[in-house]
Amino acid sequence: MEEQIKKAVRFVRMSYLLFWMVPVVFVLVGETTDSWVGAYADDVRTTYYAETLSILLAAACVPLSLKLFAWVLYRRIDRAGIARALQLYVFWSGIRLVLLALPLMAGFLTYYGMLSTTGLLCALIALTASLFCLPGEERLRRELHIEREEGGL
Repeated sequence: MEEQIKKAVRFVRMSYLLFWMVPVVFVLVGETTDSWVGAYADDVRTTYYAETLSILLAAACVPLSLKLFAWVLYRRIDRAGIARALQLYVFWSGIRLVLLALPLMAGFLTYYGMLSTTGLLCALIALTASLFCLPGEERLRRELHIEREEGGL
């Protein structure tokens, strides 16, 4: 069982690392290329729609990702066997990061495509919310109510 726990923690950590690679890639591409940066800055209607989409995604996805995971943890994962609970935990951790990635990507696209700081703010809100999803073995054990096995002498 310990090996399954370590494998689940590794997978959740890798997905969290990949989540944080998205803004790094956006910033690198946005700051090093000129072809698409500000392409729609003079289009007021497109800027308005992009800002509105970014705001709505941030307002919907951030609380949904945090509350949905807590709800699923209580309703489904706690009631499953340990092997199934680990699978569900990894799956729903991924869903939570995908929900946070939506306003993140929309925000950065709005920021670089329209030069709108509203998009950057929405992306930063999603990044800040992801700090509540920091993965770790102790957190997994606490949320799944798994006691550490004593391998002693």
